[in-house]
Amino acid sequence: MHLIEAAHLAHALPASGATPKLVIVDCRHDLARPDWGRQEFAAAHIPGAVFAHLDHALSGPVTAQSGRHPLPDPATLAAFLGAAGVDANTHVVAYDQDKSMFAARLWWLLRWLGHERVSVLNGGLAAWRAAQLPLEATQAPRTGVRFIARPALVQWVTTAEVARALGAGYLLLDARAPDRFAGQNETLDPVAGHVPGARNQPFAQNLATDGHLQPAPVLAKMWHTVLGATPPSQVVAMCGSGVTACHNLLAMQLAGLPGARLYAGSFSEWIRDPARKVATGPA
Repeated sequence: MHLIEAAHLAHALPASGATPKLVIVDCRHDLARPDWGRQEFAAAHIPGAVFAHLDHALSGPVTAQSGRHPLPDPATLAAFLGAAGVDANTHVVAYDQDKSMFAARLWWLLRWLGHERVSVLNGGLAAWRAAQLPLEATQAPRTGVRFIARPALVQWVTTAEVARALGAGYLLLDARAPDRFAGQNETLDPVAGHVPGARNQPFAQNLATDGHLQPAPVLAKMWHTVLGATPPSQVVAMCGSGVTACHNLLAMQLAGLPGARLYAGSFSEWIRDPARKVATGPA
């Protein structure tokens, strides 16, 4: 179950707000205000939730060669998950403020470590609040367990692999908004544009107007049109830093099209080397 509705999650909560079989992870984040998510979590969160900071828990240290959100060290991520109470038998539910762009990052990371029982809260905290479900500001201590990584359920590619794959039949899909893909209104990266040969597939197209993901049949119709004759195994998802690309991978999973890979470094890593070409304009 890759997606869970607010009502279903509320029904799974015991009176205490926590159970060893369920760990809820708050992934709220604002790229322009890195401390915002933690502050919002301290003010109010779903009962029993723990907080995962995008820059610290869900990413590794930024280096001179990496993008803005490199993959975390697997052992470090496993230690964080174990401290949060996640083991092989735990159902993890990830949520963020509304559109699931950060929650999808944790969904992908857990599957990268071989953990199948992970869901994204559809519509995020906004959906929870709209249903007038309870919130709390306190956080009870959690009993740590040992999280053991298992064979990966998803795959990723390096910048070198992307460079070799260009023009070799692979479909590189960029999840950023059309203006940033075209090289306009760039506020996050020092170079504007996109990887030559990439196509723009904004993650926002996976969403309904209320921030929920589109129903699976709608996603399936859209994604079959996007891919055409290209099998998912030849699709590489990317974005600015490897975060919203995971939203497209989640949508493809819901559409019954698993198997695409993540370009973890994405555009912010691609531009670290000025020798790599950059394109501008629409796809």
